[in-house]
Amino acid sequence: MTTRKEHVMWCKLRAHKYVDLGDMSQAVMSMVSDLSNHPETDMTALKMLMLAGMMEAQRGTDAVRKWINDFNV
Repeated sequence: MTTRKEHVMWCKLRAHKYVDLGDMSQAVMSMVSDLSNHPETDMTALKMLMLAGMMEAQRGTDAVRKWINDFNV
């Protein structure tokens, strides 16, 4: 099993690929979904994170990149 830090970094890399493709909604969904797949990052608050991320998706690429990067490892 990967460490929490390794998993969060992997999640960020995958989410940034969607940002690079211009798909902000999928970037947010990827980040939230991937975080839920590790016991140390799976939490009830993920639903709230998704809502916050979708709000950032409306603001554009820079806002989503910041939202992704703000996750602590």
